[in-house]
Amino acid sequence: MSAENEPPLAGAMRRIEDAFGEGGERARAEPSADAIRAAEALLFAGGEPVSAKALGEKLGPAVDVAAVLMKLKADYAERGVQLVEAGGAWRFQSAPDLAGLFAETREAPRKLPKAAMETLAVIAYHQPVTRAEIEDIRGVSLSRGAMELLLEIGWIRPRGRRRTPGRPLTFGTTDAFLSQFGLASLDALPGKDDLKALGLLDPRAAQALEVPRPSEDLASDEEPLSPGDDAASFFVDHLENDE
Repeated sequence: MSAENEPPLAGAMRRIEDAFGEGGERARAEPSADAIRAAEALLFAGGEPVSAKALGEKLGPAVDVAAVLMKLKADYAERGVQLVEAGGAWRFQSAPDLAGLFAETREAPRKLPKAAMETLAVIAYHQPVTRAEIEDIRGVSLSRGAMELLLEIGWIRPRGRRRTPGRPLTFGTTDAFLSQFGLASLDALPGKDDLKALGLLDPRAAQALEVPRPSEDLASDEEPLSPGDDAASFFVDHLENDE
């Protein structure tokens, strides 16, 4: 079975094992009640999403973190709160069908200007991508304000430089972007069929359109930024100098 067609639980388990470098089939023991209780407490009390790796460091090397998370996810599947994966980390959140209970208290999502939304969409689907490439795809000049806003709220990040004259910056999305939109990984971005089903893509135009699949890996012509040189605040101050 391909990764695209595997069941959600199997896909989540595969991503956890990949994070630990434990890909492949192996015998899996039923997690102990103590390990499940400890993981449950860490996920509830932490206040922030917890990665499988961080959970493993707390529970110890003898605990099968993937099995613990899958057990908790199954146990809470039909309850008022559910265990979900978003942005490579795990958290408890209210069940989707109970969203109406929080309609009056939930903070309204920040409404982005059209230019910022278009820029975000280009970066999400075409990353790694440079400013010049964003402008070429959108067909208009890229305003400083759109990039500055996306950097400020933490949905995009400078991720490297192209090995081309001028060594322009490349941009990509962040874990905060994945968490905001409820995506487990970039692989979960809507594809062509999903966009058509949502009414966001004209079926006639879709025949000649290819929806790119982005990657978090470095491109062959991309080099990473040096440690300490990837702070968003630095690039907000120097956006006009990066052409």
